[in-house]
Amino acid sequence: MAARYRRRTTITAFAAVAVLAAAGASAGCDAVNKAVDCVQTADAIADSVTALQQAVESAADDPTRTGASLDAIDKNLDKIGDKTDDVDINKAVDGLRTAVTNVREAVKNGDKTPDVTPVTDAAGELTKVCTS
Repeated sequence: MAARYRRRTTITAFAAVAVLAAAGASAGCDAVNKAVDCVQTADAIADSVTALQQAVESAADDPTRTGASLDAIDKNLDKIGDKTDDVDINKAVDGLRTAVTNVREAVKNGDKTPDVTPVTDAAGELTKVCTS
């Protein structure tokens, strides 16, 4: 399922770039820049969410992978924030950061298999922002 989610996220982001690039003359550079930011965002986040899901699934074997995956998502979110000044993208990034923080807190409080659905949902919201 994670691979399917990643593929869907990437395809959606690329579709957004194609549509916005075609409309670039009338929509202006901001729309194209937003689409490019979203492609980079979708790819980085899809990889990170996949890694997090895999880490949670194998937490019994190696509980440190969950923390490492959360760290990777945080690092990607920092990079994304540095690459865009788009308000909608930044709002979606903030939502994803909150979801990651909540999972991190659950792990800190002893939950070895936290629910990562909010992270997946927040990543989906970020993709939706990219296509709007």
